[in-house]
Amino acid sequence: MSRPDYLIGGEPARLIPITPDSTRELKSVSVIMAGLRSVLELRQSLLKSLGVRVGTSAKLEAWTEVVFQNEDKKAVKNKDRPDGLLVLSTGRREWRALIEAKVGNDTVGEEQVSRYLQQAKNHKLDAVITITNQFAALPTHHPVKLSKNATKSVSLFHWSWAFIRTQCQLLLKNDGVEDEDQVFILSEILRYLESDRSGISHFDQMNAEWKDVVNKVKSNATLAKTSDEVQNTIAAWHQEQRDLCLIMSRLTGSDVSLKLKNDHRLDAAKRVKDDADAFCKAPTLNCALHIINAAADLEITADLQRRMIYCSMRLTAPKDKQSTKARVNWLLRQLKKTAPGGFFIRATRPGKAETTYQALKDLRDSPELLESDTSNTAATTLEIVFEVDLAGKFSGRKVFVEELEKAVPHFYQEAGQLLKAWTPPPPKISKTESEPKSRGEELTLGK
Repeated sequence: MSRPDYLIGGEPARLIPITPDSTRELKSVSVIMAGLRSVLELRQSLLKSLGVRVGTSAKLEAWTEVVFQNEDKKAVKNKDRPDGLLVLSTGRREWRALIEAKVGNDTVGEEQVSRYLQQAKNHKLDAVITITNQFAALPTHHPVKLSKNATKSVSLFHWSWAFIRTQCQLLLKNDGVEDEDQVFILSEILRYLESDRSGISHFDQMNAEWKDVVNKVKSNATLAKTSDEVQNTIAAWHQEQRDLCLIMSRLTGSDVSLKLKNDHRLDAAKRVKDDADAFCKAPTLNCALHIINAAADLEITADLQRRMIYCSMRLTAPKDKQSTKARVNWLLRQLKKTAPGGFFIRATRPGKAETTYQALKDLRDSPELLESDTSNTAATTLEIVFEVDLAGKFSGRKVFVEELEKAVPHFYQEAGQLLKAWTPPPPKISKTESEPKSRGEELTLGK
């Protein structure tokens, strides 16, 4: 791979870079850029997030520490040497993007981003991509806010390291890479990204605006669905959902996936838009995890008004039992080993009939407590719920994530994994039908 004529400096991105330990940023950029060159599906996945289509015949070049021809003195003085350059050739045209990355707690600022945008403009590049541990709703939602004029001729994108790591995980988890050698390469890249030495942070706290959003909800202030605080809250929640799937997959040794509507699965931007709209109407964060062979989806709700976390699973009540009490006893027998602290059962009836809700510890002695005073209709759905009341700690960015990541496994271990869905009993042959017919009847039938 020969260096482009417009560069006077730059090295090909290496999958195993030989750099000093102090240059973690350069090492991380080199690994991921070499991965983009090596694994077709990875570059298709990441560049698709920027709206760039990558065909199987397209060629990608990746360079680190690039220096351009005719670079102005001001740029040299400011040491504006980008961490990388991507060049995607489709035969008819080239798409080129500068890469600037940070690891650990380092972030990119407005001044630095502006200089790189100007540098890209000077050299007629298409985009600037920043990669840091800062989180953004979408690659087009940059954590640094600039005027529209600044990105008029050059696009500005942002990938969080968590986003890149998640794309690698999803490709491997869903068998998204065909070539076995490329699977190995991607596995090694993911191993590096998950290492503490890489300087890449795991998702361990909500967005910077989280506390303000929680306090606004508590004071009944209006939230705007297109505001940064709402968009970033939804984006952080989406990242936490993915982390919960990975945590539960690791703990159960089974595939745990996020349950999404088809249009949200296909269109991440629509998912953010719809979730932001719903959040502003009712300030709760919701998701459902699908666990293979579990009795039901594991539903999770974070209620910002009440400052509560709820984990639950919903079962259809057994139809072969006539009363609510009998149906509740069927569920209680499954929860004999459950430590009752924080657990409740909700009984739901058709239409507008009363919903009843009682603590598990009380129902063990008195299952009739879930009977309704206003309706004779038996409960058709039984839901086991685990409540965590965080009170003032709810607004803590790290505390919220820590408590959530304790609550979900606890609920599943104590209750979810014990549940079995009701199935109708098989049809039976009555004794009268199974008795052998008399000799006369058999002869008649024989005619």
